[in-house]
Amino acid sequence: MLAARPFTHFSSPVDRTAAEPPELRGLRRDGIRLMIATPAGIQHTVFDRLADHLRAGDVLVVNTSATVPGQLNGDRNGSAVIVHIANRLPDGSRVVELRSVPDASAPILDGRVGEWIALPAGGRLELIAAYPESGSSPTGLGNRLWRARVTVPPTLSAYLREQARPISYGYLNTPFPISAYQTIFARHPGSAEMPSAARPFSAELVTRLVAQGVIFAPITLHTGLSSQDAGEAPQPEWFEVNETTAHLINSSRARGGRVIAVGTTATRAIESAVQRDGTVAAASGWTGLVISPERPVRVVNGLITGWHNPDASHLLLVESVAGAQLTQRAYDAAAAEGYLWHEFGDSCLLIRDG
Repeated sequence: MLAARPFTHFSSPVDRTAAEPPELRGLRRDGIRLMIATPAGIQHTVFDRLADHLRAGDVLVVNTSATVPGQLNGDRNGSAVIVHIANRLPDGSRVVELRSVPDASAPILDGRVGEWIALPAGGRLELIAAYPESGSSPTGLGNRLWRARVTVPPTLSAYLREQARPISYGYLNTPFPISAYQTIFARHPGSAEMPSAARPFSAELVTRLVAQGVIFAPITLHTGLSSQDAGEAPQPEWFEVNETTAHLINSSRARGGRVIAVGTTATRAIESAVQRDGTVAAASGWTGLVISPERPVRVVNGLITGWHNPDASHLLLVESVAGAQLTQRAYDAAAAEGYLWHEFGDSCLLIRDG
């Protein structure tokens, strides 16, 4: 399924990509730039001043999924490829992607059903079927994602810990260790790519927010492989919202508190647990929910997020939370002020109600 196009328009931020973690740019994790975007205007600050813009009773929904290594070198009938291994599907198969060497900068779209790819240390995988369905790549030239049967010794999780590295792309200037791809909330391994909106949080900042009366509500959503740059709809992802989080959100909303999702993953998980009466209930399983202005958010009032590329399907979610006009103003300001893009870049807090 192809995603609708977002209303927000801006030039591709090729020259504003964060090619390394902020720690290697001489900053703390919480030292990156933070934009505050509300109907009242745009403000520029630093992430460690987030508490200045939240109030007691606000709920921050955070994702506890931990990133697992999933990038491997592969051999495709004598040709080198990069293999990305992601979510485990209910039948035991995996979502995989083939990308170009040496830095995974481009997808390989001419895979074939039944094709075998050799992996390090005696591993191999077989392409079973296009994922989520044939023709899901908007280029019309082939399929980017596949469902694959992966055969490795002794178990896939142990194999990936030993042989794989974190999934990365060509805009980074060098590989980084898996620790660079973990947030301080990471507890449950399963994400193919980091839930990066929470990366700037530090223990000191969380302490200040808790002391101020801001409530943290955990969810888990295991991210799949990035699809937003290709204009594809988000893939189904496994999530869990527990009873405690549902209670925290419902009780805070009843008192007039705001629900601010830390990232598109947290937004998707909470909105997947909203009931017909507008309350949140405990829920878990695979969600295929696509949030957009046509299917807007029902609970989330605000969003902490990084910056997404043009035509990204995640932009539709941002527009659903903040509105198209506020989203456009935020992106215009980010481009004008030189904010940095991608998982190691700068951040934004969008609150539609001001």
